[in-house]
Amino acid sequence: MNISDVSNLFQFIGGLGMFLYGMQIMSNGMQKAAGSKMSNFLGAVTDRRIMGVLVGALVTAVIQSSSATTVMVVGFVNAGILNLVQATGVIMGANIGTTITAWMVSLTQLGDAVEVFKPEFFAPLLLGIGVFYVLFNTKKKDMLAAEIMIGIGLLFIGLSYMFTSVQPYSSLPIFSQVFMTLGRNPILGILAGAAVTGIIQSSSASVSILQSLAVTGAVNRSAAIYITLGQNIGTCVTALISAAGANRTAKRAAVIHLSFNVFGALLFGIVFTVINTMFPEFAQAPMSVVEISIFHTFFNITNTALLFPFANKLVELSGIIVKDKPETFADATFQKEAQEMAKRLDIRLMKSPALALQEADKEVVAMGEMVLHSLENSMRAIIEKEKKYASEVEYDEETIDQMESILSKYLVRVNNLELTEKQKAHVNNLFYTISDFERVGDHANNFAETADRMIENHVVFSETGLMDIETVFGKAYSSFENALEAFRNGSLAHVRACTNDEDEVDMLNEELREKHIDRLSEGKCEPQAGVIFLDILTGLERVSDHAVNVAGYVKDEA
Repeated sequence: MNISDVSNLFQFIGGLGMFLYGMQIMSNGMQKAAGSKMSNFLGAVTDRRIMGVLVGALVTAVIQSSSATTVMVVGFVNAGILNLVQATGVIMGANIGTTITAWMVSLTQLGDAVEVFKPEFFAPLLLGIGVFYVLFNTKKKDMLAAEIMIGIGLLFIGLSYMFTSVQPYSSLPIFSQVFMTLGRNPILGILAGAAVTGIIQSSSASVSILQSLAVTGAVNRSAAIYITLGQNIGTCVTALISAAGANRTAKRAAVIHLSFNVFGALLFGIVFTVINTMFPEFAQAPMSVVEISIFHTFFNITNTALLFPFANKLVELSGIIVKDKPETFADATFQKEAQEMAKRLDIRLMKSPALALQEADKEVVAMGEMVLHSLENSMRAIIEKEKKYASEVEYDEETIDQMESILSKYLVRVNNLELTEKQKAHVNNLFYTISDFERVGDHANNFAETADRMIENHVVFSETGLMDIETVFGKAYSSFENALEAFRNGSLAHVRACTNDEDEVDMLNEELREKHIDRLSEGKCEPQAGVIFLDILTGLERVSDHAVNVAGYVKDEA
């Protein structure tokens, strides 16, 4: 090995590193840019599997990663958002969508007449623009476009390095001997493709590496076909790893992905083994970069078409492989509602920060609804003097505390993802929101404890005092209800309604305190009842203050 060989080896390794890193950067950027739309796509999936196939193909084509799509599908199944039949369609479509990368690589082989359209021609320009934007954008906002440009630039520059480094060895017999060996042995070819793809966690990258070697002309059709079949099996590794800690249904989704690709590889492997035996000249002929793209696309589309009618059978097979067992939760001490929240907040959703945040929003709303329910029961306990409502509040308070703990831990993980400035601000507001919700839950629990003391000590309010409490509670409850609705829908109308309610609570508090002091002075109210009355007014004022805080976060983001 001379210095030239060492230089070419370094160039190939560097090119491979740039290609993989560029693909990761581009994929992350596209996921962040398109993530907010992904749940809408996946939400459109109905029991019509054809829609699932189309959605899976489209999402994967956009984010450039079938592994990311299937991992998110496992997360959605684990969270109960998709059932297995729907997930099967999306997984089938993801295999079709991943072929777009091979076609992007094929563009590098266009003739000189269309040099300007070759990706390697404009890749340095994209890389330069992206880097300059990152370096000189002092506000550090809107970086997604720059991130995607840097990723694309590195990806194609890396490919160019790989192609150039292997070109001098196109005539070496070692390449033809290795690929002839793989071509003659379908099992070795499939295992080689699966192993490489499983290690680098990307079938798109694995196919692109095969294409870069095909430039030498030493990759025969037989070897390329078997390696490509193996690459489709290897891409299942990511989803299988992701499903390791998931529920039984999510594990089945990962098994469906694996069985779908294994059946396809076996079927095509048998067919092409027969063809290769009958037509050895065809099998040993070199396979070009474009031909690899054509076969990769043909295999995934045909495999989907063939197995599409048997989606239910794949679901049944997954049930046989992954049998039903009782579900267990990480913390058995959690209340039922908190356990369900922990189950829905699946860390697999963090493959897309936007999706992770959308799910967090839904669970914050669920926590707010629990607080609203607790607030209502606490006041019913005071007004109707019923201990059963106070008991429900006590249960809700424990659940609310658990929800805050679960959401806080989840948001900490989300905050460590690659987020845009807007997403980071939203995460901060979610932290503040769940803190305010928890505080309102504490006030509801205080009201319930007050109700218990009143019942045990036979403390009663005068008719006027009771009506006053109901009036202030109505406004405080309305302020929190409007704040929750503002958070749910981003509605500025509900923000204004919340603020108006809080103003009325403040005015009523001042007015009713004066009236109450007058009643105490005139002996129309018991001193013990008077102290409790004033405590409740203070608590309701705090409730409306926290509601306005939540509405304020919504207003800031709007």
